[in-house]
Amino acid sequence: MKKGYVVIIVVITLLLLVVGGVVGSYNGLINLKEDVDTQYSNIDVQLERRADLIPNLVNTVKGYVQHEENAIERITAARENLLKASNTKELAEADAELDSAIDALMIIVENYPDLKANTNFINLQDELAGTENRIAVARRDYNDAVKKYNTKIKKIPTNIIANMAGFKEADYFEVDESKKEVPEVDF
Repeated sequence: MKKGYVVIIVVITLLLLVVGGVVGSYNGLINLKEDVDTQYSNIDVQLERRADLIPNLVNTVKGYVQHEENAIERITAARENLLKASNTKELAEADAELDSAIDALMIIVENYPDLKANTNFINLQDELAGTENRIAVARRDYNDAVKKYNTKIKKIPTNIIANMAGFKEADYFEVDESKKEVPEVDF
């Protein structure tokens, strides 16, 4: 009779360990997925902040460089694409497009000493630079969270639980190589 109790206790203990491992792995995946979502949201917040700064920057520049409509139109279109982006790839592409448009505008600004000395422009430029730094940090943090999450769902035995529960790999925030080119500005 004692052997029967020992076997039952061992079986129950093993069963509890397996269930505990599965629950622990599942909860770990949930935590990592939530971290990915949070970091994505942080990128979104910073990109929105930059998008909100753009109209002020454009309006300040418009007063000085009225014949540079193409650069202003590029920024406006890129900002709209950023706000419309619905996934990581579209967001990365729109972000790169806006970066390129802003870089082109800054090159144009170099030819307008009065604009470069304008207090409003300087303040907006400083705000934009600070936001760009926040965006870079948010991208890095997001990609770090994606790496941890993707690594976890690929490792044994968590990959079994991830597959059963429908966890999918998250996309890294990557910029298309063609969008990394320096903008060409011709006067």
